Order: sequence, then C-alpha cells, then structure tokens
Amino acid sequence: MPCAGEGIISSKAEFCLVMSMLVSTTCNIPGKRVVKTLGVAMGNTVRARFIGRDIIAGIRNIIGGELKEYTKMMEDAREEAIKRMLAHAEQQGANAVVNVRFVTAQIAQGAAELLAYGTAVVVEDAEE
Repeated sequence: MPCAGEGIISSKAEFCLVMSMLVSTTCNIPGKRVVKTLGVAMGNTVRARFIGRDIIAGIRNIIGGELKEYTKMMEDAREEAIKRMLAHAEQQGANAVVNVRFVTAQIAQGAAELLAYGTAVVVEDAEE
C-alpha cells in the first residue's frame, strides 16, 4: 500500500505509520507481534461525479490520456476511506490494522463506493 497524504508519519516498504497507527497489507508487521485480534475494521466513502469534472474528462477521453480529474477523486476517496477505517480500528482499541484491502462498487449511475477494510489488532514489539 503506498503511503501518501496527510497524517503519514513514517513509511517503509512493508507498512505505514498513519496517524500513530500501523497499517499493513500483509498479515504481519516486521519487528512486531500480534497479541490480540479485535475484528474487522472498515471505512467507506461514496463519491459521485459532477458535471464540470465530467465535461473535462469527456474531452480527455476523446483525445486520449489520463483522466486526472477522476484520478484525483479516487485518491481523495481512498484517503477518506483509510481515515474512517483507522477511526473504526481505534474505537475497537487497536494500534494496528493488518491485511488492508480496498473494494469499489458502483451503487448508482455516476456514484461509486470505495471501502477500505482490514483486521484490527493490538501489536507489541517482537522479542529478539
């Protein structure tokens, strides 16, 4: 999972430290051990297109190239979904979320949901 955006404290290839919570797409975090599994943590957001963005994207679609307006919208949606997932994990007493995944679904014409989910856990330093 790429680490970018607000709240990123530290970034390594294996995990990110986001808003003082460890986040990983794998089931473990190097140098840590899971001492308690709390359950699923999730956060979602629903985003809709709007006419101004659609006009610009439509022109780009005709001439080719990246639809930057939609790329930015999805980046913002991922960040919001992650923040909500971390808040849900924190409510459960977690200090890390492992096995983080993203799912998207169209819920209406022109509107999509982005869901971030993972396993809320308590980790501590692994003994050497």
